[in-house]
Formats: sequence, structure tokens, C-alpha cells
Amino acid sequence: MTVTMNLLDRGYDIVIERGAINAANKLLNLNRNVLIVTDDGVPLDYAECIAKQCLNPVIVIIKQGEESKSIAEMENLCRVMLNNGFTRKDCVVAVGGGVVGDLAGFCAASYMRGIDFYNIPTTLLSQVDSSIGGKVAVNLDKYKNIIGAFYQPKKVIIDPLLLNTLPERQFSNGMAEAIKMSLTSDKELFNLIENSDIEANIDTIIEKSLNIKKYVVENDERENGLRKILNFGHTIGHAIESVEFGNLYHGECVALGMLYVCSEEVKKRLIKVLNKVGLPTQYEFDKEVIKANISHDKKSEGDVISGVFVEEIGAYKIKNLSVEEFANLI
Repeated sequence: MTVTMNLLDRGYDIVIERGAINAANKLLNLNRNVLIVTDDGVPLDYAECIAKQCLNPVIVIIKQGEESKSIAEMENLCRVMLNNGFTRKDCVVAVGGGVVGDLAGFCAASYMRGIDFYNIPTTLLSQVDSSIGGKVAVNLDKYKNIIGAFYQPKKVIIDPLLLNTLPERQFSNGMAEAIKMSLTSDKELFNLIENSDIEANIDTIIEKSLNIKKYVVENDERENGLRKILNFGHTIGHAIESVEFGNLYHGECVALGMLYVCSEEVKKRLIKVLNKVGLPTQYEFDKEVIKANISHDKKSEGDVISGVFVEEIGAYKIKNLSVEEFANLI
């Protein structure tokens, strides 16, 4: 199936189809110079499958993990394009998870003031969330996504078959974002995750999650209001992620972050679901360290942060709290 992101001249199609990676040249314009960015945790077969369908492919393999989402790695990718004669008519293809997509997308947004970007997410987290919406960025001094841009891809290909090679922990990592969206926006999706065989229903979970994000992005592309709901669990989650840089995955940190911004009734059900999908529900906090990291939150305005809270499943409230009040939640 094809889902269309309606953003006027920045709109694009999201193709959700098993085996779609094998038809990439029919879905994307690969008849040019193509920088294919992947990491060493992704089966090389996936990048090579795309390369075989390109006129002039250049594959770059980065090291797996958040440390690769850096200015230095971005500079390296831009230099590779420069040395291979890439022009404004060429493109970048991300074949990997959120780190690859964020880094490759930011390079595409920056090189010659912007060239075409395609995203082929290979992890569940990127398939349900980060591959669409146009947020691209790198980290700085272990702070997440501090340097970045809004830059929409030209097309996204989501092939659920790519999840067959995904490690179990990475699968759980991705489920955190699907759970997040269900809690704020779709009670039926939460019930599906709570009560059904997740792997048997993964295509439906991906589709429903993407439709939530699609609606949010279409109505608030640059996070002036509604899009803030996508940050549910992320304020405390990103603070944990900065402390645990590389030790805990993004979804694991978001899972922990959600527990402190929902009602006790929701929390009881959420803990059971997190346990079901193999996500953590406990974490030993150093309040002062977490507080220091919360203060760098991109949603802050001075000492005030807009936080998303869920008091009943499928609904949300946005509250403005001080850094101290957020820290006190833990």
C-alpha cells in the first residue's frame, strides 16, 4: 500500500510493501550518482541490493550506534560526495535505522544546500516513526539532535521483510515508539499491542503508527503545537539517553520516560505492555545529572518545558513545567 504525506510541494509517498526493496529502481530515481549510507549492523545485502539498481552507486558503511551521528561523520559523507563529483541533481539513500536516516538526511539537506533524499528504514523504530516527518540531525557532546533541520525525504520505502534479520532487542526498541503513539492517539492500537500476537500483526502496527505520525506532521510540520505529542516520554527519555549514551537504545529510554508522565491507571497497563515486548520498566536515576540533561531539551523555553502527559489511553494533555518540576517527576 502507499500512504501519501500531504505537505504541498514537500509531500511524498510512503510505500509499505513486503519485498519493495527489490523494486527500488521502479519506485525511486536511481539513474544518477547515489550515495548509499548504511551501518555495520545492517546486513550488507540490503545496501548492495540498492546499489545494483543504481546508475552510479557509492556505498558508505558507518559504525553502528549514536556515536556515528556526529559532525565528523557528516563531514566525511559530504567529502565522499564531493570527491565523487556529486551535484545538486544527485541523491542520498539511507538504508538503516534512525541513526543512519538522521545522519544521511542531514547530509542531503546540507550538501549544496539540499539534494534529494530517500529513506529505506531497516529497523522497526525507523519504520514506525523516524523515517517520516523530515527531522534530520546529528548529536553534539552527547546531546541528542542538537544540530539539525526539517528536511522531508522524496520518498520512503518500508519493507517489513527487512525486520526478519532484526535482533530481538532492536525489535523491542521499535515497539516503544508504536506504544508511544498508541497511548497519545489510538486506543485501538494500544489494545492490539496489549492483547494480540505482535509479530503476526506487525504490518498493521506499522501502518497504524505511520498514519498517526502522518496526521500529526501534516498538521504541524515544524513542531509549533500538535507535533509535540510525538515527544511523549522523550523529555526524560532523552535525558536518560544522554547519560547512558550507547548503553541503552532510544526506544528503551523512551519506554522509561513514558512511565513518569502518565496516570497511575495508565502506568499499570503500560508496565505490563512494556514487559510483554521486552522493554525496561526500572532505572536508577541520579536526579541532578538527569536534571542537567533535561535543561538541554529542545522543547524548553528558558526554564519552561512543554511536556506531554497521558491520563487516559488515546488522549493527551500538554503541560508547561519547569526543569525542576520535570526532575521531580522521577
